[in-house]
Amino acid sequence: MKDNADMTQITPDTLFSPANIWQSWLDVEVALAHAQADLGIIPSSAAEGIAAAAHVGTLGLETLEDEARRTRAPIHALTKVLSDRAGQAGRYVHWGATTQNVMQTGRLLLMRRAQAQVYIHLASTVEKLATLAGAHAETPMIGRTNRQHALPISFGFKVASWIEELSRAVARLESMEHRVFVLPFGGAVGAMHAFGGQGQAVNRLMAERLGLTQMLVPGRAVNDIFADYVAQFALWATTVERIARELYGLMSEEVNEVAETLEPGVVGSSTMPHKINPKRVVHVIAMAADLRSAVIPAMEGAMTANEGDAAANHLVVRTLDRACPLAWKLAQDFDELCGLIAARPEKMAANLAASGANSASERLMMLMAPELGHLQAHDMLHDVLTAVGPDPDIVATKVAAIPQLNGCISADVARRALDSRTYLGESARIAQDAVMMGQKLAKHLRNRASLQDQRVVVS
Repeated sequence: MKDNADMTQITPDTLFSPANIWQSWLDVEVALAHAQADLGIIPSSAAEGIAAAAHVGTLGLETLEDEARRTRAPIHALTKVLSDRAGQAGRYVHWGATTQNVMQTGRLLLMRRAQAQVYIHLASTVEKLATLAGAHAETPMIGRTNRQHALPISFGFKVASWIEELSRAVARLESMEHRVFVLPFGGAVGAMHAFGGQGQAVNRLMAERLGLTQMLVPGRAVNDIFADYVAQFALWATTVERIARELYGLMSEEVNEVAETLEPGVVGSSTMPHKINPKRVVHVIAMAADLRSAVIPAMEGAMTANEGDAAANHLVVRTLDRACPLAWKLAQDFDELCGLIAARPEKMAANLAASGANSASERLMMLMAPELGHLQAHDMLHDVLTAVGPDPDIVATKVAAIPQLNGCISADVARRALDSRTYLGESARIAQDAVMMGQKLAKHLRNRASLQDQRVVVS
């Protein structure tokens, strides 16, 4: 069974809504009751009574929030309202637990649900990029280093680099799951005082029921796990922003090698009628930067004192309330952006041709090197290009006339070597390998998302 909240309906905007937050806490209380009933700490009938009543719809959201406003203690309010509703079973609500146990665990359950949704969007994203890489595995364009023209590549090769970088980001997100999705449930200070010596067993059963990992010290000062979560998403956002910024640059009018596919009638400027500005990419860049900035408060929140620190906890909650839905929205919008990318091969070809002999000069240099040595071939060709410019015909004629080459390179051979359209290295092979990588990663991500959805059993 899934948890009681209707999680199929959650969105980034409702993830931490009052109803979902309250329900996540109720789910933790139910898991606690079942674990304790299994161990004979409380009667089985009590666990059943608690589970039957532990629904926001049953208790009433307004009732819960009114009680929380009165007591200024949300979990105390929850236990009171739940106890009243559960009748005799209510005597056993929250048995040996403390506020932060319930709050942290409930939030982790919601965070994990969001993680599954992020994986679903990322699966769609890498599939789209894999399709793009395959379609343009041999589409020539100029490579750029230090914002200058370098060697020719294919557009598929460029997309391949995005797919592989995203795969590393995904690996980091997955690697933090066993550290982050844990059960911080150990009573008032984490040493399980109130469980009659059965604290470890209570933790084991709760962790199994909630699909979380056990902790040796399930205390209230474990905010490093939340900093870890935000940090890994910030690294992923860095990758997303890097890709989006590169797309944004390639969309500039001077470069114009890719574009966003926009609907008819989209307006770019209220002042300049001719303008149709990129739309989605700029939102992705801004959201990614916003998510990266959440790292600092997350790390500040990890600076807890002793065995519990309410000030740090409040900071962590504020940070997660912003960062977690933002990560989900960013995944959605980045996926949409990747579906809107339209390559412009004709402009790629024009920009590549503008470099003339320069972009494939390495190939001609390597033809000269067996006769001259690498360094001398480099310097001689550099001098030719500096003197006559990038016109391939002129450069080919000049190189063919270099006395030290002893006629081993004709003007025709030199001219063919300077054809940048045929000097793409292993771009096509790398792009096709990335297609397979992207398809495999998409399948893996969907499996991970499915596993996340199957982990919670509370009733």
